[in-house]
Amino acid sequence: MSVLDQTQIEAFLAEPNLARLATVSTKGQPHVVPVWFLWEDGAVWISAYRSTVKVQQLLSDKKCALVVDVKKPEHGVTGILFEGEAELFAANKPQVRKRIERIYLKYLGPEGIQDKDPQDWLASPENMLIKLTPKHTASW
Repeated sequence: MSVLDQTQIEAFLAEPNLARLATVSTKGQPHVVPVWFLWEDGAVWISAYRSTVKVQQLLSDKKCALVVDVKKPEHGVTGILFEGEAELFAANKPQVRKRIERIYLKYLGPEGIQDKDPQDWLASPENMLIKLTPKHTASW
């Protein structure tokens, strides 16, 4: 296995691949869900609604993990795992909303983000931002 460089990792994380976010319940039950994400400023950013299981679990236990992997290597990378603790931000601040817009833009493109659903999501008081700052990272 070759050593991956930062350029390869950045290029891989810029692709619109789904990630899977793992959180844990107060009873220790893992919960894993697919999510859209953005890699920016040394952190993983995920848009989520306040009422979702993942957000409710992160409110009681900040520990989480996220994996992005593909069948065939993209930019020389097949997968990346991030582990750490999450921070939650309400979308009522302009800089938070702008980051959420960048997540939607990554997956929907400039035309798709203008559709009714993404615009409704952006305007929803339920929308918030999860920030995962990695304490451990592995790539392959």
